[in-house]
Amino acid sequence: MTDIQLHILSPEGELVQASAELVTLPGIVGPFTVLPGHAALVTALVAGDIRYVSAGKEERVPIREGFVQVRDNVIKACVEI
Repeated sequence: MTDIQLHILSPEGELVQASAELVTLPGIVGPFTVLPGHAALVTALVAGDIRYVSAGKEERVPIREGFVQVRDNVIKACVEI
């Protein structure tokens, strides 16, 4: 299975660069999960946790807000923490 490349950036610098099996993001209309092969999208993020599973282990990054781009199994999130 193809993994997702996850990049979480903040004004302080790069917070996460990881290969993930799935990523759940706090979208403006509710949380949503991205799996490999997800359709391209750009959307705003609200306060909550970005959760991702890497090597079978769940990790969490709390955020205040931000934006995310999903394209070709790459997620780039620009966030405030």
